[in-house]
Amino acid sequence: MPRFLLLYALAWAGAAIAYVPFLTILLPVRVAGLAGPADVSWLAYIAFAGALAASAGHIAFGYLSDITGNRRGWIWAGLILSCTLLFAVTRARDLTTLIMLIVGWQLALNMMLAPLAALAGDCVPDRQKGLLGGLMAFAPGLGALSGAAVTIPGLALPDARLALVGGIVACCVIPVLLVRLPARVPDPPSVDDVGPRSLWQGAMPRMWVARLAVQIAEAALFAYLFIWLRSIDPGMSDNQTARVFSLVLILSAPLALLAGPWADRRERPLLPLVLCAGISACGLAGMAFAGTLSAAIGAYAVFGIASSVFLALHSAQTLRVLPRSDRRGRDLGLFNLTNTLPSLIMPWLTLALVPWFGFAGLFVVFAVLALGAGLLLAPLTRRA
Repeated sequence: MPRFLLLYALAWAGAAIAYVPFLTILLPVRVAGLAGPADVSWLAYIAFAGALAASAGHIAFGYLSDITGNRRGWIWAGLILSCTLLFAVTRARDLTTLIMLIVGWQLALNMMLAPLAALAGDCVPDRQKGLLGGLMAFAPGLGALSGAAVTIPGLALPDARLALVGGIVACCVIPVLLVRLPARVPDPPSVDDVGPRSLWQGAMPRMWVARLAVQIAEAALFAYLFIWLRSIDPGMSDNQTARVFSLVLILSAPLALLAGPWADRRERPLLPLVLCAGISACGLAGMAFAGTLSAAIGAYAVFGIASSVFLALHSAQTLRVLPRSDRRGRDLGLFNLTNTLPSLIMPWLTLALVPWFGFAGLFVVFAVLALGAGLLLAPLTRRA
């Protein structure tokens, strides 16, 4: 089992490497070269179409992997197709072609991601899901580092960078497809059974709403961190902002790796989630009232680290609340909407609040959402 957990965490990092450098760096650079002054509108169209494709693809391919019972076959197919379409982006010369390729790539990527997420539920018992979440916490940081690595000047030409990303992804994902899988985790008792498992009945909606609440704040800070810091200190540079963002990701991963196994040993799997949600709310409140750059960065660090730990551990602990193991892929697809919906909700909240109340008003709303997430999960923190 330790070998499988490590290889699975490597594959999960490969999944992050598959989209983080492409969506944050390589795609915007390519769009800027093709569209010129129209790059912002091109990116908006691409992001909207891609989000819809990702949402639909995750549910559909998760469900198909449930029906066929062959997770790794779908992962193989998604890996090959997504890497192929990633490189095909280099041949796009107009907006229509580029959007079609991105939609196809998102579908192929989620053909890989959806069954990969469900595979953990099939193979990792509840007593090790905290450890699994801690290991999965390294994926975002590795995704960000891969973007920095493939863009090192002189390392590769722009087209070759996409091929390099695909090669790294393949090297990360293929090992878990070749290793012998652990024994399948037994199905949980039915809803009519009594005992410790009854604690989790009805937990799925709470977990879904709690993640959505925290993810909305996370998405907003991902998009507006630089602008907010510049509003406090106009001398704040993009490079300084990137360093702050990277440091938060780096610090959150080992903390998640400590918190997850601690929760396993104490048999209190959701207690770290409640604590992290509360700490996130405190960080957001501090951001709302920060008057200096140092105070703003400190408050953001509190929020960023706590929310990153929350999201990593939540991804693993979600597996224990899904009501049907034979529909695990489909249900995880529904949970994946908490990752895509914030991108549609957050801009409207920002436009509604910031012009009237500034970023302080926005952060107060986010603090309430994070606190609400903790309160939603608090009843589930009893010893399971």
